[in-house]
Amino acid sequence: MTSHPDLAIFFACATAFVIALYVTLDGFDLGVGILFPFAQRTDDRDVMMRSLEPMWDGNETWLVLGGMVLLAGFPAAFSILLPAFYVPLALMLFGLVLRGIAFEFRSQRGRFELAWSLAFSGGAALAAFCQGAVLGAFITGRISVTDGRFSGGTFDWLTPFSVATGFGVVAGYAVLGAGWLIWRTGGEVQEFARRAARPALLVTAAAIALVSAWTPLSLPSVAGKWFSWPSMATLAPLPLIAVAAWVTAWRSLSAQREWLSFAASIVLFLASLSGIGASIWPAAIPGVMTIWEATSSYRTQVIVATALIVIVPIILAYVGYSYWVFRGKVNAGASGY
Repeated sequence: MTSHPDLAIFFACATAFVIALYVTLDGFDLGVGILFPFAQRTDDRDVMMRSLEPMWDGNETWLVLGGMVLLAGFPAAFSILLPAFYVPLALMLFGLVLRGIAFEFRSQRGRFELAWSLAFSGGAALAAFCQGAVLGAFITGRISVTDGRFSGGTFDWLTPFSVATGFGVVAGYAVLGAGWLIWRTGGEVQEFARRAARPALLVTAAAIALVSAWTPLSLPSVAGKWFSWPSMATLAPLPLIAVAAWVTAWRSLSAQREWLSFAASIVLFLASLSGIGASIWPAAIPGVMTIWEATSSYRTQVIVATALIVIVPIILAYVGYSYWVFRGKVNAGASGY
C-alpha cells in the first residue's frame, strides 16, 4: 500500500523533534568537552566532568533514535544522505566514541590523565564540527543525485560554507556548555564559564548571520519564503526570537539568575533550527525530493509511528527523572551532586 501523506508529515515532525532534543541535550555536554582544555586548574576540569556523569550517556539516545526515524520514515532520503556524508558521519561517530572512552578512562587518573583529557575535548570538538559541516552541506543543496542514487564525490560536502557552519556549531555547543556550567556549578568553574561564553556567543552570532544570508542566496525557494508576502510575516517571529534569545544570553552572563543563560541558549538553538526547518520545508533533501517523495510504505509508517508513540514518552520519562534526581550544583571537592 502506498504511503499516507499525513504520516509523512508526522515523521517529518518526529525527525525535527528528535534532532532538537539531541542538539539541546547532547549539545551542552559536547560544549563542556569543547571548553574543557581552556579551564586552568585540574580541579575545575574535574568539576566540569563530574557535572556530566549522570547525563552524557543517556543524551546520545536521541542520536540513535533520530537515525532510526530517518531510516524508517524516509528511506529514499536516507539512502542518498548516508553515502553523501559517509566521511563526516564516520568522523562524528569516531569523535563520540573517543569522547566516551576518554570520559571513563580519565576518571581512573594515572599518568595518562592529560592524554585522556585531550581525547575527551578533541572527540567532543570533532563530533560538533562534523555535525555543523553536515548541516551546512545539507541546507545548501550540494548533493548530486542520478536516478535516485547519490552520484557525487566523497568530499562534495567539504566547502568553505560547511567549514564555517562546522565551527559555528562548535561555538554554539560551547555556549550551551557554558550555560550548563553557570547553572550547575559555582566558584571558579562558574566564573570561567561566564568568561568563555562571550567569545562563543559572538562566533555563534556570526555563524547564524552567515547561514541566514547564504541560504536564500543559494536556494531561490528559500528566498521566496522569507522575502514574499504573507510567508514573510509568518516566519518573521523566528529571527526576532533568535535575536532576543542571544541578547538575553549575553546579558544574563552577569546576572544573578544562573539558569537564564542556559535557557536562553536553548531558545537560540531552537529558533535557529526552526528557521532552517521552515526554510527547506517540505523538502527531505533540498533541491532533490520532498518528504512525500522520500517516505516509506504505509505499513512501515504505521508500525514505526506506533512504536514511536510508545517509546518516546518512556525515554522522556527516564531522561526527565534522571535530571530531577541529579539536580543541584556540583562543587569542587564533592563526590557528586
